Amino acid sequence: MCTNEEWIPISALNHFLYCKRRCALVHLERVWEENRFTTEGRLLHEKVDSGKVEVRGDLKQATGILLHSQSLGVNGKADLVEFHRKGTTWHPFPVEYKRGKGASQEGDSVQLCLQALCLEEMLNISIPEGALFYGKMRRRKQVVFSPELRSHTKAMVTAVHELLRQDRLPPPVNDKRCVRCSLMEQCRPQESANPVQATRYLEGLREKS
Repeated sequence: MCTNEEWIPISALNHFLYCKRRCALVHLERVWEENRFTTEGRLLHEKVDSGKVEVRGDLKQATGILLHSQSLGVNGKADLVEFHRKGTTWHPFPVEYKRGKGASQEGDSVQLCLQALCLEEMLNISIPEGALFYGKMRRRKQVVFSPELRSHTKAMVTAVHELLRQDRLPPPVNDKRCVRCSLMEQCRPQESANPVQATRYLEGLREKS
């Protein structure tokens, strides 16, 4: 069990699975910059995170719900939690909104699964599945919270906790992920990702002098 100071936001898992260095820059160094991709994502979330509750027959939709898990040491917000009525009971069904087309979904599925784990702990129930809604496609993708996904999600939570407790930046990756990253300028992957190249560059400068 974590102290309040050690809790991490649910969104940190998506940063971590995209790039460990990005996760550390955001959650250790408190660095953040917008680009087209993050702006589109932020605007999509602002539309849904209104805090409203709507009821239509056997469907109840609640947005911007605050979540936490004491056992995992995480907190955050669910974009949308639907409650489907079956008999006299309302069954929660988390829905996470994403801007893209769903081409790469590991981080998205893990983030959604973590929301479900929080809801299960808070409500003392079992949640078998949820959905990812991709803004570009205007389509949902069903996600089953299998034992494998649950185990992987918990392992990633532990990994993020360990990364942030180390209190140091991981080395940059300098690959195709960097092109889409809003923190490319702060990270400077071209300058520091390959120490061998950096050494050769310095040696070349010395030889030319």
